[in-house]
Amino acid sequence: MADLAWYQYALIGLIFAWSGFVRTSLGFGGAVLALPFLLLVLDEPLVFLPIVAIHLLIFSSWIAWRGHRQASNSEAGQGNDGGNIDWAYLFRALKIMIVPKLIGVVGLLTLPGHIMSIIIFAIVLVYGTSYLLNKPFRSQGKVVDCTLLGLGGYVSGTSLIGAPLIVSVFASHVAKHQLRDTLFVLWFILVAIKMVSFLIAGVDLQLIHQLWLLPCALVGHLLGERAHRYMLSAGSGVFFRVLGAVLILVSVLGLIVGSG
Repeated sequence: MADLAWYQYALIGLIFAWSGFVRTSLGFGGAVLALPFLLLVLDEPLVFLPIVAIHLLIFSSWIAWRGHRQASNSEAGQGNDGGNIDWAYLFRALKIMIVPKLIGVVGLLTLPGHIMSIIIFAIVLVYGTSYLLNKPFRSQGKVVDCTLLGLGGYVSGTSLIGAPLIVSVFASHVAKHQLRDTLFVLWFILVAIKMVSFLIAGVDLQLIHQLWLLPCALVGHLLGERAHRYMLSAGSGVFFRVLGAVLILVSVLGLIVGSG
């Protein structure tokens, strides 16, 4: 990024602030909703993916630590509601996702990337529409859940577009007040695996750019915390409509970029 103009740096900073806001307010979507805009500024994904991954590791561990503290305080006050993280479902989901995740990391593709992207975003579009209409899809069968989690794990190993599929399943099984923080713990685990692949492949982690992009993401993170509290207090109807709108936006952006 050494040869960019000042306004391109400014745009990148604003986009990372937007990424932090989306990630913290909803618990997902920071990478997917930022990458299309980042690539319009500089069409080099491997420049931005390590930066996004490091940001996610930092903020997910921060929120997971806060969730653990809240759970401990609840237990101490004999008002424990399980804390902000649904550990039981998280571990059940990881058992399903871990093998497809590792397969994706080593790049054993079974379908062309553009075909896989179209299939995934089409599925996510259906989910997003159901949430936007405040009629979230609730799978009654383990087969569907396992299929979506496995596919989401595989795609998260090859790229950063697996989150919407995973969120669609988690939203049906994890309590609303636990959803965001549970997802953050999951993202930390999945991104940590991805970071290992970056290190093995010798990808430049762009550590020098963390000095100015991390504060940008922090501003978005703090604003996202306020938005998240508002959505929780506004009721499940508003929460699911916002979730659905973001899923649809992610799907449309993905289909447009994929078709291009």
